[in-house]
Amino acid sequence: MPTAPWPAEWMRGVLEVCVLHVVGRGPTYGYAIAQALEEAGLGAVKGGTLYPLLARFEQAGLVDVEWRPGTGGPGRKYYALTPEGRAEAVRRAADWRAFSAAAHTLLTTEDEGRP
Repeated sequence: MPTAPWPAEWMRGVLEVCVLHVVGRGPTYGYAIAQALEEAGLGAVKGGTLYPLLARFEQAGLVDVEWRPGTGGPGRKYYALTPEGRAEAVRRAADWRAFSAAAHTLLTTEDEGRP
């Protein structure tokens, strides 16, 4: 695990598929999504990045949103995948696995004459 944050372009490439995966585990709220991403080793994802992404998913019909009252605090906006969101999560995860496997193959294959 690097000591510095992952390059921003790497995070842009993987964030959507990872957020769909986390939401696919069951209804959850923004802070819990950010915690799950950080615990997975992706680093801290700021609200200014996460919440616009969740809004785009909502506009695209990939997530349903439900406000739930807080216990001793403010209410929370919970996100859950729609059937379309579940299908999209499966598709994107398969695409990401294929892409990362291709990159892994390239990076672990030695070229002739090179170390």
